[in-house]
Amino acid sequence: MKLDNQKMKTIYFTDEAVKKQTERYEFLSEYYDKIFPGNKGEKRFFSAPGRTEICGNHTDHNHGKVMAAAVNLDVVSCAEKTDDNIASIKSFEYDKTDKVNVTDLNRYKEESGHSQALLRGVAAGFIKRGYKVGGFNAVTKTEVLSGSGLSSSAAFEVLIGTIFNYLYNDGAVSSVEIAQIAQYAENEYFEKPCGLMDQMACSVGGFVKIDFKNPAEPVISPIKFDFSKTGYKLCIVDTRADHADLTDEYAAIRTEMENAAHVFGKETLRDVDENMFFSNIAKVRDAVSDRAALRGIHFFNENHRVDNAEKALDEGDFKEFLRIILESGYSSYTYNQNVFSSKAPLNQPVSVALSISDHVLRGTGAWRVHGGGFAGTIQAFVPNEKLEEYISAIESVFGKGACYVLNIRPLGGTEVKAE
Repeated sequence: MKLDNQKMKTIYFTDEAVKKQTERYEFLSEYYDKIFPGNKGEKRFFSAPGRTEICGNHTDHNHGKVMAAAVNLDVVSCAEKTDDNIASIKSFEYDKTDKVNVTDLNRYKEESGHSQALLRGVAAGFIKRGYKVGGFNAVTKTEVLSGSGLSSSAAFEVLIGTIFNYLYNDGAVSSVEIAQIAQYAENEYFEKPCGLMDQMACSVGGFVKIDFKNPAEPVISPIKFDFSKTGYKLCIVDTRADHADLTDEYAAIRTEMENAAHVFGKETLRDVDENMFFSNIAKVRDAVSDRAALRGIHFFNENHRVDNAEKALDEGDFKEFLRIILESGYSSYTYNQNVFSSKAPLNQPVSVALSISDHVLRGTGAWRVHGGGFAGTIQAFVPNEKLEEYISAIESVFGKGACYVLNIRPLGGTEVKAE
């Protein structure tokens, strides 16, 4: 199989990686033939990346600011357009084939929390915005593993949107709209009240700052900074702790921030005057809770940190950037309180990973909780000379392969053409 070499190099960086990934695409093509025999030979290939949250922890759902990046780990698909209205997806990692009739876009309670809901929700989002959908068969294989903290659900949603986009809309749907459709699917059909950061980072690609003050028209600012020249590696540590039952913990952060905003007659904290908030913390404590007040404090200060981190990178001050990342992590731990679940205080894998990072990297790197928190992952910026020591320390506790060393991918959801 011969794939678009320039695009493969853009996505996977090195010749060695391109060779390995080409074999992955070839495997997927053969797997497609097993799952969907009798195909017409019009197979097409698509890729959507995972994402890493650099700064801006739990701000997007209250219309705040984030700094995020697409990464080189992705979910890929071999897909073929069909003549019916049945969209079928079989993931290599799971036994079940998800099937949805795209003319039936009703919500079904039994699908909530399952990938079938995402497939139906993305189709509904396309129709709602006046775009076309139709049937297809697809198989997928992912390196954005569930629970890895790289947002496997958003990558999957963006992949579905990318398939609909290229098979039925000639690629005319923008990456921003695909992200918004993906969030709609997760909020309304999957029934998880997530913000827009994960989907936007996966769909848009690159290293970006995003301002969600108006979620319908987010302001996306590319950040032109080459991490490869800093002497540091970007790492994600997977603590391999199950966070499947933590949806209520994630939702509580958004709810408490919004309830704090309601004290001032606003829907989200972004609409609240910051000075007014800090002058009336006692009022928030009385009307909502102490934790809501603390999470509000985190929100406002985290927004400033995103701006300050962008400024530090623009000025080439990587040391100041690392200081801001550490400050962000401290705020998430103490104010936002999403490092461990209050329902299970004896289980603190993220706290342990942060402690190991502190022990190995103190004075030389930066580390913080990554993404939703409570279980899952942390992020670390590790000096090259300490990378081997850091990986060894992490894997001695969480097992081999628990530390991912990542590259920032410039492309979001895209088609990879076979020649």
